[in-house]
Formats: sequence, structure tokens, C-alpha cells
Amino acid sequence: MKRPELGAIAGVILVVAFFLATADSAMFTLSGIMNFMTPAAQLGILAIGAALLMIGGEFDLSIGSMVAFAGLFFGVCVVTWQLPLILAIPMTFVFAACVGAVNGSIVIRTGLPSFIVTLAFLFILRGLSLVGLKLATNGSTQLRGVRDAVEGDWLAPIFSGDAFEGLFAALAQAGLIDTFKSGTPKVPGIPVEILWFVAIALLATYVLLRTPAGNWIFATGGDSNAATNSGVPVNKVKISLFMLTACCAALVAIITVMDAGSTDARRGFQKEFEAIIAAVIGGCLLTGGYGSAIGAFFGAIIFGMVVIGLTYTGFDQDWFQVFLGGMLLIAVLFNNAIRKRVTGER
Repeated sequence: MKRPELGAIAGVILVVAFFLATADSAMFTLSGIMNFMTPAAQLGILAIGAALLMIGGEFDLSIGSMVAFAGLFFGVCVVTWQLPLILAIPMTFVFAACVGAVNGSIVIRTGLPSFIVTLAFLFILRGLSLVGLKLATNGSTQLRGVRDAVEGDWLAPIFSGDAFEGLFAALAQAGLIDTFKSGTPKVPGIPVEILWFVAIALLATYVLLRTPAGNWIFATGGDSNAATNSGVPVNKVKISLFMLTACCAALVAIITVMDAGSTDARRGFQKEFEAIIAAVIGGCLLTGGYGSAIGAFFGAIIFGMVVIGLTYTGFDQDWFQVFLGGMLLIAVLFNNAIRKRVTGER
């Protein structure tokens, strides 16, 4: 009961059971699984970054706007400046990290709640994305030509498209996976965002549970004064977490912009709230010091299953909002009860 991801795992089981009973069987075919894992992976990358920051005791409500802003910067790098990906991608991450560092520095230096500071940056970055796109495109709110600009670049397959296409083609020839009438597999490979999602979840879990940095994150979110007195560099930890969260947003921006072949000012809209919801469903407390990257992983999967799963049922998709709100409320109540049980509070 001390494991923060328990609620998310239980939630996944309940959601799977619900859709097994109500959805078309196609939802749990290989193609159906890829359909709901793709949006889950994109959200999950954001949710893991948000979870680490929440464990450290802070919020970042500008994640969604950072996706749009980083996407604009990346698009300008490859389309307007015609830079190769080996330069454009690191520059985008550095750019995002700098914005995250500004966020964190303002929070620390002013003592203002991160909720307020990052709420301000939510609007600032969204507005800058809109203004920047109009300047870069002479009035348009969409920057096109990304796919043509990165075509043939050796780094493109790492951030776009499907992985293991040869393996899936071989499985199709062997009759192990479904194919079209032409013989081509219905699922050509694993979308790269899913691989990034799994890798980041494993790395974040290792850092949290097996490294001094993980102890610092928990200590910073649990009691920053006690952590400071124990020699933990609290300010550096918090700024680093803000930078990490911004870089997660930049990764999602790069992946989605390359897949779509364009970027626009509404990219990442409301993803900040969805990422925080996934983190809370995954066991993160709003008060900090408690949570799990694996919990956020499962929280994002729940989100993806509900978003796509309702299309396989006879239910109105507008029920998604109701379901998500209910899951959030249940998760908060569950996590609060577990925290009191663990700490002995009444």
C-alpha cells in the first residue's frame, strides 16, 4: 500500500475490464493497441516530467504552451534556417531548457507559487507562439514544410515514424500479425513516441529509486527546509526539474511536428492539465514529496485508452470529460488516504 502507483495500476485494470465488456474486440488487437498507445505516449512523456516536478514540490502549467513554442523554434530551425536535425534538435532542447530555467528562477527568487508563475508563462508562451508564427510565415498561424526539410536526414527515423518495420513485415509474411489484402501489415511498426515513452519512464524510475538525485527530489518536495539543512541543493534541484519538464515538452514538440510535417500555435493546447491529471492518477500528491514515474506512465495509458476506447463503444465521446474528472477525484481521494495511512496522520 506504500507504492504510489498502486491506484494507477488498479485504474488500468478497471478501465481494461470496462472496455473488454463494452467495446468492440478490435480495440485490443495489435492495431487497436497502437491506436490508443500513441496519444498515451505523447501525453505520458509530458506526464513523467510533470510527475518529477510535482514530487519535487512544484507545478508547471506552461507545459502545453511550451510544446507550441518549442515546436515553433524547431520549425524555424529546419524550415527557415534550413539546419540539419543534428543541430536543430539540440538547439531546441537548449532553448526549452533555458525557458524552464527562467520559470524555476522566478519561482525561487520571488517566492511566488509556481502555480502562478507558470500560469503566467502559459499565456506568455502561447501568445509568443502565435506572434512568432505570424512573423515567420508572413501572417499565417501554421508553419509548413517540415517534412520536406527533414526528409532523408539520418536522425529523422529516431524522432518520427515507426520503428522495427522490417520485423513487422517479417511477422506479416509469417502470418503472425494481421495484414491487408495486399499482404502489407496493418501495423507497419511501433510508433517511435511509444519507445521514447517507455525509455523515459524506465530512466525516470531508475533515477527516482536508485540514485542520490532521486532522494534529493523526494526530500525537496517533502520538506525543503529540512532538505536544505541536510545539504540538499534544493534550488538547483527545482530549477533542474523545471528544465527537465520543458525538455519533455520540447521532445513532444519535435515528435509531433515531424509527424505532422507542420507546426501551429494551438499545438499542445490544454496538455498541461492532462499531464497533471495523469501524474495525479499515477499517485503524485499535490503537496509534493510523494509520487512515481511508473504511476504517471500508467496514468497516461488510462488517458489514452479512454480517449480512443470510447470510439470503439456506443457511448458518446463527450463522456470522456466526465470520466476523466471522476478518475481525478477518485485518485486524489485514494492517494490522500494512502498518504495518511503511510505517515500515520489522522
